[in-house]
Amino acid sequence: MSTMSITREKPVQAVRSESPSTVKISRQGFLCMWHGLSFGGFLRMMKLRPDTGLRYSPRLLSIAAAGVINSVENGLESLLYGRRVASTKIEHPPIFILGHWRSGTTLLHNLLTLDSNVTFPNLYQCMFPGHFLLTEKVVAPLTRFILPKTRPMDNIATNWSTPQEDEIALALDCGISPYLMLAFHNRRSVYERYFDPREMTPAERETWKKSLLTLMKKLTIRSNRSIVMKSPSHTYRIPVLLEMFPDAKFVYIYRDPYAVYQSTMHLRRTMFTENALGPAQLETCSDDALFFYEKSIRTYEETKSMIPEGNLSEIRFEDLEQDPLAGMEKTYSELNLSGWNEVEPKIRSELAGLSSYKKNSFRMDRSTMEMLYDRLKWMFDLYGYSSRLESSEM
Repeated sequence: MSTMSITREKPVQAVRSESPSTVKISRQGFLCMWHGLSFGGFLRMMKLRPDTGLRYSPRLLSIAAAGVINSVENGLESLLYGRRVASTKIEHPPIFILGHWRSGTTLLHNLLTLDSNVTFPNLYQCMFPGHFLLTEKVVAPLTRFILPKTRPMDNIATNWSTPQEDEIALALDCGISPYLMLAFHNRRSVYERYFDPREMTPAERETWKKSLLTLMKKLTIRSNRSIVMKSPSHTYRIPVLLEMFPDAKFVYIYRDPYAVYQSTMHLRRTMFTENALGPAQLETCSDDALFFYEKSIRTYEETKSMIPEGNLSEIRFEDLEQDPLAGMEKTYSELNLSGWNEVEPKIRSELAGLSSYKKNSFRMDRSTMEMLYDRLKWMFDLYGYSSRLESSEM
């Protein structure tokens, strides 16, 4: 298979919701994240004893069956591409998008990947990291009908070619990922140390690094350009990412903590349900969300000084949302990225779609606002957001 360019279908264009005051909730259909596991990966997950039940037997059986197919295709790809992958070098500095979940990382990812000078992992590649070099060209067009038109938690349009979080690929390939939380909702001991490689065992850390590097080598075979990687989990990983890629560039996005919390809670409820192997267990959802939110921001602020001057750009979500052109021009300038004159008209052409996009609209009672402000005041102060407690509603 020859090296091929990655194409996509209007990645920034969003599907309208019927009302700007509603919260998007929909089903993602038959396919869940775990259908990308190999059979060995499925067995490793089951050894961790996820809470499940008879009602989830069809899903488990379909994941196991898909795992057999994935294992065969993984083996074939390894046979055909193994030496080429092993010898491939990452020649261009990658760009890592950082920021807590629901801080605007997807918007930033979609805008950055409009640049023809970069490449990125797409949904198919993240779902099937073990065999996309072998199968994507044929299988993706034949299976596009099984995907929902939008993501379950919001109105962002989706298809196999849209940019996706590489954390999904890592979870499926090596199983060392905080996204195990989707199957182990109330068992932080299963996945907590997988946010930060410094908290992994030495063996786990080496396995994780190998998995990330292999994915990036495969993406390089497809398109030898700078790879834009977007996973909020990478916000915890600056030291190890710099160890692997000393010249890497980083873009960090932050957002109003009230909005991040509300949207994160919606994300967790939706994705825990849609990708569960058993009944969703949401008893600790709020406490866990706040714990990892604070840890994410503290870890970033403690480690960002390690990034060489000129390789970090920070942007406020509200500024990017209000003026995407100005926000992206600032990022290109701060990172000394080439090609702005080529990218600017592409972003301008997407502005109509961005302006018609309907975000989820949440209401927050005063007691919740007070709880959040009391706990996260340091974050409000750090990023310059008002408490707005003089008003009882958002």
